[in-house]
Amino acid sequence: MTKMNSGEEKEHQEEIVSENHQEMPKNEKEEEVRPQEAATEEATEQPTDQQSAVSEELMEMKDKYLRLYSEFENFRRRTSKEKLEMINSANEQVIKSLLPVLDDFDRAVKAVGDASTEVTDGFILIANKFRKILDQFGLKSMDIPSGSDFDADYQEAISQVPTQDEKLKGKVVDVVEKGYLLNDKVIRYAKVVVGN
Repeated sequence: MTKMNSGEEKEHQEEIVSENHQEMPKNEKEEEVRPQEAATEEATEQPTDQQSAVSEELMEMKDKYLRLYSEFENFRRRTSKEKLEMINSANEQVIKSLLPVLDDFDRAVKAVGDASTEVTDGFILIANKFRKILDQFGLKSMDIPSGSDFDADYQEAISQVPTQDEKLKGKVVDVVEKGYLLNDKVIRYAKVVVGN
């Protein structure tokens, strides 16, 4: 036999290894492939379980977010409404306390009559200015003419007087004290005398 040099020996060993590998039966190759396929199938099943869990958690979080958002919006609306009601209530209390002053102005203007002096003209200007300021806050006086029907929603009958005229029965005969509305809400009923 001839001696092989080291390069030829290596080539010969590589050929033997590759022949052995090719001679491996098909079953052994399939057995090697099957564990890899099984591992791949398990890996694909796990992500779907994880994906469904994550998807479920995401849906729960979205639901929780929507509920919190709607709860906050309701809270915001409710507090805005309460704040507006508090402001209106405070305005109502202040304006109610000013109504006797307005009545005094009206009585004084009637007492002055048609007398025209600088003092009375100034007084009338002040009364009108005061009335305009209250009007800006939504105050309206109820103008009730004599002979109009009695309306318990806006009027308070303080007395009844016998009348000879049949047309005045159940009607307003006289207005003792003006009534006022604040933003279409009665803050003082008109005090009237009704015919009987």
